[in-house]
Amino acid sequence: MGLWKKVTGIIKDKNSIVWANFSGKSSFRNPDLETSIIKATSHDEYHIDKRNAQIVFSWIRASPISLRPLVWALSRRMEKTRSWVVAVKGLMLMHGVFYCKVFAVEKMGRLPFDLSSFTDGDTTSGKTWGFNAFVREYYAFLDQRALVLSEKDNRKADDRSPMAQQLSKLQKLQSLLDMLLQVKPRAENMKLPLILEAMDCIIIEIYDVYSRICAEITKVLLNIYSVKKPEAATALKVLQKAMTQGEELSLFFDSCKEFGVMNANEFPTVAQIPKEEVEELERIVNWASDTTYEDSIGDYSIEENDKTAAIVEHKEALKTVITDKWVVFDENLKINEEKNNKNFSFAEETAALIEYVPVYNYHQQEIPDLISF
Repeated sequence: MGLWKKVTGIIKDKNSIVWANFSGKSSFRNPDLETSIIKATSHDEYHIDKRNAQIVFSWIRASPISLRPLVWALSRRMEKTRSWVVAVKGLMLMHGVFYCKVFAVEKMGRLPFDLSSFTDGDTTSGKTWGFNAFVREYYAFLDQRALVLSEKDNRKADDRSPMAQQLSKLQKLQSLLDMLLQVKPRAENMKLPLILEAMDCIIIEIYDVYSRICAEITKVLLNIYSVKKPEAATALKVLQKAMTQGEELSLFFDSCKEFGVMNANEFPTVAQIPKEEVEELERIVNWASDTTYEDSIGDYSIEENDKTAAIVEHKEALKTVITDKWVVFDENLKINEEKNNKNFSFAEETAALIEYVPVYNYHQQEIPDLISF
């Protein structure tokens, strides 16, 4: 960052704080909260004010009515800024707010600001295209995440079968994972502490989403013998998508490690489903595509006890496939979670992201009691 740009950023932040302090308190403005938001999203790319981020999270947890002034202040700052630094910090702050687990936040629906066409104001150097893309991709993911979060409780009024609802949830999670894998540094000049911190947030989110996908697929496959044609076809697509995403995840983690994202080293190897086992699962799904498995068994002239035994044997075979091959990754995640939980309680300190992943300080100097958004 050039000296003049740094000075200009400091002046802008100070002016914003002055105006915030002069504003009166109302239902949509809180000068103290607004000041913390400005400090947490400052123009300084080499410093992340984690103390003020904690203050923002504390306000939201302690008083949900603080969401309205937070939305007003953060939206106003995000819509006005042409600094990729402020935009990234604002997105990281919003990412942390989601993990405060406040009902009003979960019902927000979409992000209250739009960065889908963000462009940094420094267009003369021609070196900001990577940062512009990063902001837009990070925004797109968080916006979709907010929408999925708001739809979480709508399943109560869903008249579809439990399996159809579960498959729909899986497809949404897989869509989120696709968007997460697009959030990455694309230029060499992006090897900066702020970008590395933001990528730590992304890696942790990937861990969360992918572990949930593994768990949900396990549940679906254990009940695949009883599904009918539409659900079986969807289940097969989900499984095929999971195979593709497993390969993409491995490549993504490798590229993150090469770039220097430390949290990418903390996750177990992504276990791929063996091809022969996939073929077996596809055979089972295709069998179920015409009727349910129980119905297909019933077409044969066999005794009731033999039919029951056949169903049980088939289910046990499928459980063996899933238990031995698919859940390997999920079990590794649990072991990794327990190991990290003994050393670091991240969410309790920050109200942001997941507590069992250690966060690295990319700054050369040691800054006391910092958190990652």
